Amino acid sequence: MTRIYVPIDSAALSLGADHVATAIADEAAKRGIDVQIVRNGSRGLFYLEPLVQVETAQGRIGYSNVEAEDVASLFDAGFHEGQAHAKNVGIVEEIPYLKKQQRLTFARIGITDPLSIDDYVALGGLQGLRNALDMNGDAVVEALIDSGLRGRGGAAFPAGIKWGKTVRAAYADQKYIVCNAEEGDSGTFSDRLVMESDPYMLIEGMIIAGVTVGATKGYIYVRSEYPHSIATLNRVIDKARDAGWLGASVLGSSHAFELYVAKGAGAYVCGEETALLESLEGRRGIVRVKPPVPALVGLYGKPTVINNVQ
Repeated sequence: MTRIYVPIDSAALSLGADHVATAIADEAAKRGIDVQIVRNGSRGLFYLEPLVQVETAQGRIGYSNVEAEDVASLFDAGFHEGQAHAKNVGIVEEIPYLKKQQRLTFARIGITDPLSIDDYVALGGLQGLRNALDMNGDAVVEALIDSGLRGRGGAAFPAGIKWGKTVRAAYADQKYIVCNAEEGDSGTFSDRLVMESDPYMLIEGMIIAGVTVGATKGYIYVRSEYPHSIATLNRVIDKARDAGWLGASVLGSSHAFELYVAKGAGAYVCGEETALLESLEGRRGIVRVKPPVPALVGLYGKPTVINNVQ
């Protein structure tokens, strides 16, 4: 069976990827060709989308800017076997833009089915959480400090100091992890790409943070203009919960953690942490968190800790 990958992120969908996937399935059935269509994330080369990939012995062969009307001619040319066509861009990993990169955060993006836990685990997913569960929180914090990991905001604040010296040491009856995925800056789609193409990575990171600092609940704050991101996150959170990642016992451990998606109204100011937290609490009527949040730590953007918020 030939495996054909058709992206399912927002950019590809806006360019007709769903129609392409349907056309491929219909044309293959008409010709009696056995194919498996996998909806993967985007490689991030939006100028090539929809970028259809065909799995071959040589690697994945890419076909760029595919439209539903192209599918019949692609099959005529034998694209399901990786054959030549005007839209053939060769082995995707050999595209110069990709070949020169060492992908870390985006290592799985565009390769896996973003809804598949099996795909995620097969490519290294969950190893970090399992390691964290085998350590105490202080050891995790020390590992973060030793790693030199810093936040991706303008301050580049050391993650180990924020998690350990500030949040883990803070006293509160209830602590929360808050992911700032508001992403209000124009043209910055890195958060969206993660949420839609490798969402389990975000979930695992939030669970690790919660286990480390003693938080048992988390919220991913997503702007309302990202409906596909919101839908994807809600689906994978349900899958993660069913798989035992979330709930009263994280992967069978003594740690509890629950995760929710909060939809914001697209206010640019909510890219700033304190504005986002006020929005999350419902002070501006966007969403109400009950009970009021007494302690929070952000994971994305510019994290913060606030004790006894009223």
